[in-house]
Amino acid sequence: MDSMYDILMRLPLFSGVTHERISEILEMAKFHFLKYLPGEQIFAAGDQCTHIRFIINGSIRLTTSNDDGRFKVSQTLVAPNVIAPEFLFGRTTAYPCTATAIEPCGILQISKSDYLKILNSDTIFMFNFLNILSMNAQKSTDGVLALTSGDLEQRIAFWIVALTQRESIDITLSCRQRDMYTLFGVQRTSFIATLESMKNRGIIDYDQNEIRVLSRRELANIISN
Repeated sequence: MDSMYDILMRLPLFSGVTHERISEILEMAKFHFLKYLPGEQIFAAGDQCTHIRFIINGSIRLTTSNDDGRFKVSQTLVAPNVIAPEFLFGRTTAYPCTATAIEPCGILQISKSDYLKILNSDTIFMFNFLNILSMNAQKSTDGVLALTSGDLEQRIAFWIVALTQRESIDITLSCRQRDMYTLFGVQRTSFIATLESMKNRGIIDYDQNEIRVLSRRELANIISN
């Protein structure tokens, strides 16, 4: 069985540090280890992000939807991973999604004030956090540029990539087809033809009410190409 040091060193924001450094951090900051049963809610959309949260074992489901619930994106995150770190700081610090345990899972949470101490204690921690924020910012930039191209495939890819984390799996976009092609401002025939092309290349599968992502990496490539 992995030790707590091994688990922490696999987390994306703690990579590249030694056991000794982890020991110092454990003395400096309060680490709260929480357990959730299948179906238990970890946080709800609109809750304030007052702690940075890591999945240390198990998996969770994140769901983001618009106000009336007609448009919904869901994704699964598997340990080890960090949950929505870009909402810890900035003008908007409320989670845009609801997080629910899929299976028995463990969550490590650290308060914002303690995490700031960690970031200021070592440049490795700071660079890890900045790299994640930078990747998310660049993802949004690529997506906005894709929206100007008029390429429907790129616009679909942007919506899904922008609302999911890089490591997420089992991604679904739930929305009636009529609402989806109206949202993208195209005719139904063009929308279905685009979905069929993406399906034939093994990127997605779909039905009347849902798009299921088979390869998030290929979606990201569509935006950047």
